[in-house]
Amino acid sequence: MAMSVGGDSTESSISDINTTPLVDVMLVLLIIFLVTTTVAVQAVQLKLPDVRFDPTMTKPENVSLSVTSAGGQCQVYWGLSPVTHEELLQRAVDKLKAEIARQGGVNAAGLELPEAHIRGDVNAPYRCIGATIYTMQQAGFARVGFISEPPPGGTTER
Repeated sequence: MAMSVGGDSTESSISDINTTPLVDVMLVLLIIFLVTTTVAVQAVQLKLPDVRFDPTMTKPENVSLSVTSAGGQCQVYWGLSPVTHEELLQRAVDKLKAEIARQGGVNAAGLELPEAHIRGDVNAPYRCIGATIYTMQQAGFARVGFISEPPPGGTTER
């Protein structure tokens, strides 16, 4: 605020407000908001895969697992027989050893290891399915996949 102390006979003060500090503060706030919004709204540009249901070519050496949950307990089935996670690990290791031996050993040309196909119940908690994936990977299965059903009336593309 400024006052005039001069030779004016009316002796009235100038009551104009100095808006320069107010404009300075508003500009600083505007710059801060512009910088923080660009930091807060960062996104990685991704091209998500198109969902397509490919028919699974099941080989006899592949392992078919079903995971469900009853009463909060995880239940894993190897084929149609229920197994614990310890039994699952042992069976998976034995399956890989037998398949490697059948194909001529670890250094055999064209060695094709079996895959693990997991059918997970919709109501099964993730920890059940995740523990099954981890157990199969721990046993040495490099390819672990999920089996799902196509939507009713949907067609599969090849």
